[in-house]
Amino acid sequence: MKIPFKKKIALELFRQIKKNDVKLHELTYLFWETTLRCNLRCLHCGSDCKIETPVKDMPKEDFLRVIDEITPFVNPNKTMIAITGGEPLLRQDLESVGAELHKRGYPWGIVTNGMLLNEKRLKSLLQSGLRSATVSLDGLENSHNWMRNSPQSFKNAVKAISLLANTPNFRFDVCTCTTHRNISELEKIKNLLISLGLKEWRIFTVSPIGRAKNNPDMQLDNEQFRSVFEFIKKTKQEKKIAVNYDCEGFLGNYEGEVRNHFFTCRAGINIGSVLVDGSISACPDLRGNFIQGNIYKDNFWQVWNNRYQVFRDRSWAKRGICADCKVWRYCEGNGMHLHDDKGDLMFCHYNYLI
Repeated sequence: MKIPFKKKIALELFRQIKKNDVKLHELTYLFWETTLRCNLRCLHCGSDCKIETPVKDMPKEDFLRVIDEITPFVNPNKTMIAITGGEPLLRQDLESVGAELHKRGYPWGIVTNGMLLNEKRLKSLLQSGLRSATVSLDGLENSHNWMRNSPQSFKNAVKAISLLANTPNFRFDVCTCTTHRNISELEKIKNLLISLGLKEWRIFTVSPIGRAKNNPDMQLDNEQFRSVFEFIKKTKQEKKIAVNYDCEGFLGNYEGEVRNHFFTCRAGINIGSVLVDGSISACPDLRGNFIQGNIYKDNFWQVWNNRYQVFRDRSWAKRGICADCKVWRYCEGNGMHLHDDKGDLMFCHYNYLI
Protein backbone atom coordinates (compact mmCIF):
# COMPACT_ATOMS: atom_id res chain seq x y z
CA MET A 1 0.00 0.00 0.00
CA LYS A 2 2.16 2.83 -1.29
CA ILE A 3 1.12 6.25 0.00
CA PRO A 4 1.01 8.89 -2.80
CA PHE A 5 3.58 11.69 -2.67
CA LYS A 6 1.02 14.49 -2.16
CA LYS A 7 -0.56 12.62 0.75
CA LYS A 8 2.89 12.10 2.30
CA ILE A 9 3.45 15.86 2.19
CA ALA A 10 0.13 16.42 3.96
CA LEU A 11 0.98 13.72 6.52
CA GLU A 12 4.34 15.37 7.20
CA LEU A 13 2.66 18.72 7.82
CA PHE A 14 0.13 17.10 10.13
CA ARG A 15 2.98 15.35 11.93
CA GLN A 16 4.45 18.76 12.82
CA ILE A 17 1.08 19.87 14.17
CA LYS A 18 0.94 16.74 16.34
CA LYS A 19 4.45 17.39 17.68
CA ASN A 20 3.39 20.89 18.68
CA ASP A 21 0.26 19.55 20.39
CA VAL A 22 2.42 17.14 22.39
CA LYS A 23 4.66 20.00 23.45
CA LEU A 24 1.71 22.18 24.51
CA HIS A 25 -0.02 19.25 26.29
CA GLU A 26 -3.22 21.28 26.60
CA LEU A 27 -6.16 19.60 28.36
CA THR A 28 -9.23 20.15 26.19
CA TYR A 29 -11.27 16.98 26.80
CA LEU A 30 -11.89 15.23 30.12
CA PHE A 31 -13.79 11.96 30.54
CA TRP A 32 -15.54 11.13 33.79
CA GLU A 33 -16.32 7.44 34.20
CA THR A 34 -19.16 8.10 36.59
CA THR A 35 -20.28 4.49 37.16
CA LEU A 36 -19.58 0.90 36.16
CA ARG A 37 -23.25 0.02 36.55
CA CYS A 38 -25.08 -0.64 33.30
CA ASN A 39 -28.58 -1.73 32.34
CA LEU A 40 -27.16 -3.75 29.43
CA ARG A 41 -24.47 -6.40 29.13
CA CYS A 42 -23.00 -5.68 25.71
CA LEU A 43 -20.89 -8.33 24.02
CA HIS A 44 -18.10 -5.89 23.17
CA CYS A 45 -17.90 -3.91 26.42
CA GLY A 46 -14.33 -2.81 27.09
CA SER A 47 -15.01 -2.15 30.78
CA ASP A 48 -16.97 -5.37 31.46
CA CYS A 49 -19.82 -3.35 33.00
CA LYS A 50 -22.69 -5.11 34.78
CA ILE A 51 -26.08 -4.32 36.32
CA GLU A 52 -24.55 -4.86 39.76
CA THR A 53 -20.90 -4.10 40.43
CA PRO A 54 -18.78 -4.09 43.61
CA VAL A 55 -17.23 -0.79 42.46
CA LYS A 56 -19.30 2.05 43.87
CA ASP A 57 -20.22 5.13 41.85
CA MET A 58 -17.83 8.00 42.40
CA PRO A 59 -19.42 10.67 44.63
CA LYS A 60 -20.08 13.78 42.60
CA GLU A 61 -18.21 15.95 45.11
CA ASP A 62 -14.99 14.04 44.38
CA PHE A 63 -15.17 14.70 40.66
CA LEU A 64 -16.14 18.34 41.15
CA ARG A 65 -13.04 18.73 43.30
CA VAL A 66 -11.00 17.66 40.26
CA ILE A 67 -12.83 20.26 38.18
CA ASP A 68 -11.93 22.92 40.73
CA GLU A 69 -8.27 21.80 40.60
CA ILE A 70 -8.03 22.33 36.86
CA THR A 71 -10.23 25.43 36.53
CA PRO A 72 -7.49 28.03 37.27
CA PHE A 73 -5.32 26.58 34.49
CA VAL A 74 -7.71 25.83 31.61
CA ASN A 75 -10.31 27.74 29.64
CA PRO A 76 -13.54 26.08 30.89
CA ASN A 77 -15.45 27.17 27.77
CA LYS A 78 -12.98 25.20 25.63
CA THR A 79 -12.66 22.13 27.88
CA MET A 80 -15.29 19.48 27.15
CA ILE A 81 -16.42 17.17 29.95
CA ALA A 82 -17.69 13.81 28.64
CA ILE A 83 -19.64 11.77 31.18
CA THR A 84 -19.56 8.07 30.49
CA GLY A 85 -19.89 4.71 32.25
CA GLY A 86 -21.33 2.11 32.45
CA GLU A 87 -24.56 3.89 31.73
CA PRO A 88 -24.41 7.43 33.15
CA LEU A 89 -28.21 7.87 33.09
CA LEU A 90 -28.46 5.32 35.92
CA ARG A 91 -27.24 8.10 38.19
CA GLN A 92 -30.09 10.18 39.53
CA ASP A 93 -27.76 13.06 40.48
CA LEU A 94 -26.42 13.59 36.96
CA GLU A 95 -28.38 16.82 36.57
CA SER A 96 -26.90 18.29 39.75
CA VAL A 97 -23.38 17.47 38.50
CA GLY A 98 -24.20 18.99 35.12
CA ALA A 99 -25.56 22.14 36.75
CA GLU A 100 -22.32 22.57 38.70
CA LEU A 101 -20.26 22.09 35.53
CA HIS A 102 -22.46 24.58 33.69
CA LYS A 103 -22.08 27.10 36.53
CA ARG A 104 -18.30 26.80 36.22
CA GLY A 105 -18.49 27.38 32.47
CA TYR A 106 -17.79 23.85 31.22
CA PRO A 107 -19.69 22.33 28.30
CA TRP A 108 -20.62 18.75 29.07
CA GLY A 109 -22.09 15.75 27.31
CA ILE A 110 -22.99 12.11 27.86
CA VAL A 111 -22.31 8.79 26.17
CA THR A 112 -25.43 6.63 26.48
CA ASN A 113 -27.05 3.46 25.20
CA GLY A 114 -30.37 5.32 25.07
CA MET A 115 -32.32 2.88 27.23
CA LEU A 116 -33.28 5.50 29.82
CA LEU A 117 -33.46 8.62 27.67
CA ASN A 118 -37.01 9.89 27.46
CA GLU A 119 -38.55 13.33 26.94
CA LYS A 120 -38.77 14.12 30.66
CA ARG A 121 -35.16 13.11 31.41
CA LEU A 122 -33.82 14.94 28.38
CA LYS A 123 -35.61 18.13 29.43
CA SER A 124 -34.04 18.00 32.90
CA LEU A 125 -30.59 17.31 31.42
CA LEU A 126 -30.90 20.24 29.01
CA GLN A 127 -31.95 22.52 31.87
CA SER A 128 -28.74 21.46 33.64
CA GLY A 129 -26.59 22.50 30.70
CA LEU A 130 -26.27 19.34 28.61
CA ARG A 131 -24.56 20.32 25.36
CA SER A 132 -23.98 17.07 23.48
CA ALA A 133 -24.66 13.34 23.45
CA THR A 134 -23.49 10.16 21.79
CA VAL A 135 -25.92 7.27 21.31
CA SER A 136 -24.85 3.79 20.21
CA LEU A 137 -26.63 1.97 17.40
CA ASP A 138 -24.91 -1.24 16.33
CA GLY A 139 -27.05 -2.61 13.54
CA LEU A 140 -30.63 -3.20 12.55
CA GLU A 141 -32.94 -4.62 15.18
CA ASN A 142 -31.68 -8.22 15.41
CA SER A 143 -28.00 -7.31 15.11
CA HIS A 144 -28.19 -4.47 17.59
CA ASN A 145 -30.16 -6.46 20.15
CA TRP A 146 -27.68 -9.34 19.79
CA MET A 147 -24.74 -7.02 20.41
CA ARG A 148 -26.46 -5.28 23.33
CA ASN A 149 -27.88 -8.47 24.84
CA SER A 150 -31.38 -7.01 25.15
CA PRO A 151 -34.57 -7.40 23.06
CA GLN A 152 -35.56 -3.80 23.95
CA SER A 153 -32.27 -2.09 23.15
CA PHE A 154 -32.86 -1.27 19.47
CA LYS A 155 -36.30 0.20 20.09
CA ASN A 156 -35.01 2.43 22.87
CA ALA A 157 -31.91 3.53 20.96
CA VAL A 158 -34.02 4.56 17.96
CA LYS A 159 -36.39 6.48 20.24
CA ALA A 160 -33.44 8.28 21.82
CA ILE A 161 -31.98 9.21 18.43
CA SER A 162 -35.32 10.51 17.21
CA LEU A 163 -35.78 12.51 20.40
CA LEU A 164 -32.36 14.15 20.11
CA ALA A 165 -32.81 14.81 16.39
CA ASN A 166 -35.94 16.81 17.20
CA THR A 167 -34.21 18.89 19.87
CA PRO A 168 -33.42 22.34 18.42
CA ASN A 169 -29.80 23.52 18.39
CA PHE A 170 -28.49 20.34 20.01
CA ARG A 171 -25.43 18.53 18.72
CA PHE A 172 -25.23 14.76 18.97
CA ASP A 173 -23.90 11.82 17.04
CA VAL A 174 -24.47 8.10 16.70
CA CYS A 175 -21.65 5.61 17.09
CA THR A 176 -21.77 2.26 15.28
CA CYS A 177 -19.47 -0.65 15.97
CA THR A 178 -19.05 -2.80 12.86
CA THR A 179 -18.91 -6.57 13.35
CA HIS A 180 -19.19 -9.75 11.34
CA ARG A 181 -22.94 -9.64 12.04
CA ASN A 182 -23.81 -6.12 10.90
CA ILE A 183 -21.27 -5.38 8.15
CA SER A 184 -23.82 -6.16 5.44
CA GLU A 185 -26.36 -3.78 7.01
CA LEU A 186 -24.37 -0.54 6.80
CA GLU A 187 -26.35 0.84 3.86
CA LYS A 188 -29.68 0.17 5.60
CA ILE A 189 -28.36 1.57 8.89
CA LYS A 190 -27.32 4.73 7.03
CA ASN A 191 -30.76 5.13 5.48
CA LEU A 192 -32.44 4.58 8.85
CA LEU A 193 -30.27 7.22 10.53
CA ILE A 194 -30.92 9.72 7.75
CA SER A 195 -34.67 9.11 8.06
CA LEU A 196 -34.43 9.78 11.82
CA GLY A 197 -32.78 13.13 11.14
CA LEU A 198 -29.22 12.31 12.19
CA LYS A 199 -26.53 14.71 10.96
CA GLU A 200 -23.32 13.11 12.34
CA TRP A 201 -22.37 9.43 12.32
CA ARG A 202 -19.24 7.79 13.68
CA ILE A 203 -18.20 4.27 12.66
CA PHE A 204 -15.55 2.14 14.30
CA THR A 205 -14.28 -1.42 14.18
CA VAL A 206 -14.27 -3.47 17.36
CA SER A 207 -11.05 -3.47 19.36
CA PRO A 208 -9.63 -6.72 20.76
CA ILE A 209 -10.22 -5.63 24.36
CA GLY A 210 -12.76 -6.43 27.06
CA ARG A 211 -15.44 -8.99 26.20
CA ALA A 212 -14.76 -8.68 22.45
CA LYS A 213 -11.21 -9.99 22.76
CA ASN A 214 -12.08 -13.67 22.37
CA ASN A 215 -15.36 -13.40 20.48
CA PRO A 216 -14.97 -14.37 16.79
CA ASP A 217 -18.39 -12.91 15.92
CA MET A 218 -16.97 -9.49 16.76
CA GLN A 219 -14.11 -9.65 14.28
CA LEU A 220 -14.05 -8.67 10.60
CA ASP A 221 -12.03 -10.53 7.99
CA ASN A 222 -9.68 -8.54 5.73
CA GLU A 223 -12.23 -8.02 2.97
CA GLN A 224 -14.93 -6.88 5.41
CA PHE A 225 -12.45 -4.60 7.15
CA ARG A 226 -11.57 -2.85 3.91
CA SER A 227 -15.24 -2.64 2.94
CA VAL A 228 -15.91 -0.45 5.99
CA PHE A 229 -13.62 2.25 4.60
CA GLU A 230 -14.97 1.91 1.08
CA PHE A 231 -18.45 2.41 2.51
CA ILE A 232 -17.37 5.52 4.43
CA LYS A 233 -15.69 6.97 1.31
CA LYS A 234 -18.84 6.40 -0.73
CA THR A 235 -21.09 7.87 1.95
CA LYS A 236 -18.90 10.95 2.26
CA GLN A 237 -19.18 11.52 -1.47
CA GLU A 238 -22.99 11.34 -1.25
CA LYS A 239 -23.01 14.19 1.33
CA LYS A 240 -26.33 13.07 2.82
CA ILE A 241 -24.88 12.49 6.29
CA ALA A 242 -21.56 13.48 7.87
CA VAL A 243 -19.77 10.20 8.51
CA ASN A 244 -16.29 9.55 9.88
CA TYR A 245 -14.21 6.63 11.01
CA ASP A 246 -13.34 6.87 14.69
CA CYS A 247 -9.84 7.59 16.02
CA GLU A 248 -8.88 3.92 15.96
CA GLY A 249 -5.66 3.67 13.98
CA PHE A 250 -3.51 4.69 11.01
CA LEU A 251 -5.13 3.66 7.71
CA GLY A 252 -2.49 4.22 5.01
CA ASN A 253 -4.09 5.40 1.77
CA TYR A 254 -7.44 5.83 3.47
CA GLU A 255 -6.00 8.67 5.56
CA GLY A 256 -7.66 11.94 4.62
CA GLU A 257 -10.54 10.06 2.97
CA VAL A 258 -12.54 8.48 5.79
CA ARG A 259 -11.96 11.05 8.55
CA ASN A 260 -12.01 14.84 8.64
CA HIS A 261 -8.43 14.73 9.87
CA PHE A 262 -5.40 12.46 9.66
CA PHE A 263 -4.90 9.79 12.31
CA THR A 264 -3.78 10.94 15.70
CA CYS A 265 -4.20 9.42 19.15
CA ARG A 266 -4.83 12.33 21.52
CA ALA A 267 -5.02 10.15 24.64
CA GLY A 268 -2.82 11.80 27.23
CA ILE A 269 -2.03 14.65 24.84
CA ASN A 270 -5.28 16.63 24.98
CA ILE A 271 -7.50 13.97 26.55
CA GLY A 272 -7.56 12.92 30.20
CA SER A 273 -9.94 10.85 32.26
CA VAL A 274 -11.02 10.20 35.82
CA LEU A 275 -12.10 6.58 36.27
CA VAL A 276 -14.74 5.45 38.71
CA ASP A 277 -12.19 4.36 41.35
CA GLY A 278 -10.35 7.69 41.12
CA SER A 279 -7.65 6.50 38.73
CA ILE A 280 -6.21 9.21 36.50
CA SER A 281 -5.83 8.03 32.91
CA ALA A 282 -6.34 9.18 29.33
CA CYS A 283 -9.32 7.64 27.51
CA PRO A 284 -11.48 5.38 29.74
CA ASP A 285 -10.35 2.23 27.89
CA LEU A 286 -6.83 2.69 29.28
CA ARG A 287 -6.14 1.02 32.59
CA GLY A 288 -3.33 -1.10 34.04
CA ASN A 289 0.13 0.32 33.46
CA PHE A 290 -1.26 3.40 31.76
CA ILE A 291 -2.76 4.77 34.99
CA GLN A 292 -0.93 7.96 35.96
CA GLY A 293 -2.20 8.50 39.50
CA ASN A 294 -5.34 8.66 41.61
CA ILE A 295 -7.41 11.68 42.60
CA TYR A 296 -7.62 10.40 46.18
CA LYS A 297 -3.90 10.90 46.69
CA ASP A 298 -2.80 13.12 43.78
CA ASN A 299 -3.69 16.55 42.44
CA PHE A 300 -5.04 16.00 38.94
CA TRP A 301 -3.44 19.10 37.46
CA GLN A 302 -0.02 18.23 38.87
CA VAL A 303 -0.33 14.74 37.41
CA TRP A 304 -1.38 16.16 34.04
CA ASN A 305 1.69 18.41 33.92
CA ASN A 306 4.31 16.13 35.44
CA ARG A 307 3.38 12.64 34.26
CA TYR A 308 1.80 11.24 31.08
CA GLN A 309 5.29 10.73 29.58
CA VAL A 310 4.20 7.34 28.23
CA PHE A 311 1.67 9.21 26.05
CA ARG A 312 3.85 12.16 25.11
CA ASP A 313 6.91 10.16 24.05
CA ARG A 314 5.89 7.07 22.08
CA SER A 315 9.42 5.84 21.29
CA TRP A 316 8.86 2.91 23.67
CA ALA A 317 6.28 1.52 21.20
CA LYS A 318 8.76 1.16 18.34
CA ARG A 319 9.20 -2.58 18.81
CA GLY A 320 7.68 -5.81 17.56
CA ILE A 321 5.84 -5.22 14.28
CA CYS A 322 6.41 -1.48 14.73
CA ALA A 323 10.20 -1.73 14.90
CA ASP A 324 10.85 -1.54 11.16
CA CYS A 325 7.50 -0.14 10.00
CA LYS A 326 7.71 2.29 7.08
CA VAL A 327 4.82 4.40 8.36
CA TRP A 328 5.92 4.64 12.01
CA ARG A 329 6.47 8.40 11.78
CA TYR A 330 2.77 8.92 10.99
CA CYS A 331 1.34 6.24 13.26
CA GLU A 332 3.67 6.00 16.30
CA GLY A 333 2.27 2.65 17.34
CA ASN A 334 -1.44 3.12 16.62
CA GLY A 335 -4.08 3.99 19.24
CA MET A 336 -2.92 3.75 22.86
CA HIS A 337 -5.96 1.63 23.77
CA LEU A 338 -4.65 -1.07 21.40
CA HIS A 339 -1.59 -1.77 23.58
CA ASP A 340 -1.73 -4.34 26.37
CA ASP A 341 -0.35 -3.77 29.88
CA LYS A 342 3.11 -4.77 28.68
CA GLY A 343 2.93 -2.17 25.93
CA ASP A 344 2.68 -4.71 23.11
CA LEU A 345 0.46 -3.77 20.17
CA MET A 346 -2.59 -6.04 19.91
CA PHE A 347 -3.90 -4.84 16.54
CA CYS A 348 -2.46 -2.86 13.63
CA HIS A 349 -4.96 -1.35 11.18
CA TYR A 350 -2.30 -0.66 8.57
CA ASN A 351 -0.99 -4.24 8.55
CA TYR A 352 -4.52 -5.60 8.39
CA LEU A 353 -5.25 -3.46 5.35
CA ILE A 354 -2.14 -4.56 3.46
